[in-house]
Amino acid sequence: MIGLVLTAGGARGAYQAGVLKRIGELPAFRRGASPFRIIAGASAGAINGATLACIGNLYTATRTLAQLWSELRVSDVFRTDAASLSLNGLRILQDVVLGGRLGNAGVQSLLNTTPLRAFLDPRLSLSGIGEAIRKGYLYALAVTATSYHSGKSFTFIQGRPGHPVWRKARRVALPVELTLDHILASAAIPIVFQPVRLRTAAGEFWFGDGGLRLVTPLSPAIRLGASKVFAVGIRCQRSADDLSQTELDGTGEGKPVMPQPPLSQICGVFLNAIFLDHLDTDLDHLKRMNELIVAHTNGSTPNPSPGGGPVPTEPMRTIESLVVNPSEDLAIVARHLSHRMPRMVRYLLEGLGTPDAQSADLMSYLLFDSAYTKALVDIGYRDAGARIDAIENFLTAEPSSTPARARTAASPARYS
Repeated sequence: MIGLVLTAGGARGAYQAGVLKRIGELPAFRRGASPFRIIAGASAGAINGATLACIGNLYTATRTLAQLWSELRVSDVFRTDAASLSLNGLRILQDVVLGGRLGNAGVQSLLNTTPLRAFLDPRLSLSGIGEAIRKGYLYALAVTATSYHSGKSFTFIQGRPGHPVWRKARRVALPVELTLDHILASAAIPIVFQPVRLRTAAGEFWFGDGGLRLVTPLSPAIRLGASKVFAVGIRCQRSADDLSQTELDGTGEGKPVMPQPPLSQICGVFLNAIFLDHLDTDLDHLKRMNELIVAHTNGSTPNPSPGGGPVPTEPMRTIESLVVNPSEDLAIVARHLSHRMPRMVRYLLEGLGTPDAQSADLMSYLLFDSAYTKALVDIGYRDAGARIDAIENFLTAEPSSTPARARTAASPARYS
């Protein structure tokens, strides 16, 4: 089975829609079912993954998803009127000045995201998930959210009876019938969006963005049985390398000294740590584990009980993977279109300071405007088109038995 991993954050999820739209146009999938029998999503990736799972035909699903993002308005996601923003600001000020004198704090987030529920409710027919599972088009949809009670990463899974579940030190998987609340909880960017209450067997708890504690985003798809994993990242590696090189070159005589970062830049780095760094780190881990398995098995299937010892509960195996990342810096795109943000919201964000262009990440997560999201859809579509032969081969070929050391860096493998 092929697993699809979607872990974007905020408005950057539009890039995933563009990549998937181009894949949906492949002749092999245009009239048939999706090749992704396992879908694992977190944050905006949960919205994208649920949309694909609800619609059996990949061509129709991906075009629907791209259209959803291309027509998006900021007011579809959070309230932008002066009254709402002013009231929230006054509540924050009240909480800061009066502390706990009035009981519980009155504000749970910087923005009011009640419009998002109204926007998604008629567009996500979640009953389609169960139908896809019954027809065999889908094995499982996994949506991850973070518990604000325990701090654990909860993966809520709707899948075929008997699908795997797990309970680790900081990760829990639960079988459920997914609802809109699960999707909204997974997409609730911490601090910016309010938490969402979810019912579990133990009671009702508050959850937020799934990317917050999901340090191994490939793991849910792999644990559910994927033999291949296709992931869509949202970091432009070239821009990331340029930023790193600036620091490695030093700041000695004749070299620029970076100004003190404003709060907006610090917030952007915080969101990058949630939405970008985990996938990169997990891919590095995947490659290392792949090499380790091959080094000890000479490319053959690992012995389930080496040396006659106890049989491991989770036998090691190699997993092929392919990742598509943006060719352009999405923060730069957001900076050029920042004037599209509603005036009141832009005024508040400017109050946090103006970061340098390549570090303007906060705006890139919150600019839910059609000009920006359509630009990201187009970038994703072009990036997938540039690699479409490799993508088609990866999605249609049988899992490779080639030893991991012979695979390219673009297709690492591991067991997780």
